[in-house]
Amino acid sequence: MHQNNCRSQQQQRHLAKYAQKVDANHFFNLLTSPQLLEIVEALLPEYRERKYPPTACLAMFLGQVLSADSSCQKAVNEANVNRLLSGLAPDSANTGGYCRARLRLPTDMVRDLARQTGVLLNEHTPVPWLWRGRHVKLVDGTTTLLPDSAQNQARYPQHGNQVRGAGFPMARLVGVISLANGAVLDVAMGPYKGKGTGEHGLFREL
Repeated sequence: MHQNNCRSQQQQRHLAKYAQKVDANHFFNLLTSPQLLEIVEALLPEYRERKYPPTACLAMFLGQVLSADSSCQKAVNEANVNRLLSGLAPDSANTGGYCRARLRLPTDMVRDLARQTGVLLNEHTPVPWLWRGRHVKLVDGTTTLLPDSAQNQARYPQHGNQVRGAGFPMARLVGVISLANGAVLDVAMGPYKGKGTGEHGLFREL
């Protein structure tokens, strides 16, 4: 048991150290790698050629989420630095185009890509990481605040302690997670309160 805990702590330290160095370039290279390119292209929506096409925008968004400075300005500035390093002229540092491109990312594409990534991670999980040779799955739930839009307010109620219109909509998430590699294999999302919106109800949707 002690040996397993030490190995787990070493893995966590290694992943935390690696995550600090990950940026949009890393994610773009992964999304366009032989392992994922066919999947990504199959999930891409129809789009016009823009400054931030879906694959580049998703890579920037993933890098933004993991960054200590998770601002849109940081993501755009980093993209401009990468353009300069590639010998290209920098674009405008205005964040409006990136933010609009991020809103156009289809939820289905992001969800399906997350599921496919979980499948790939399970296929490449070393046998010693498994529990008695088995892929054990965990189920856990949480809540999250959403942007304060009219659409979100109508779909996801606020917390009961908040005055209506003075708080943020709240959603409940339930995920299935691999014990061996930590990948999220599937997730269900719904209002945090109401009939059938508890963790057990959402889990039955998966």
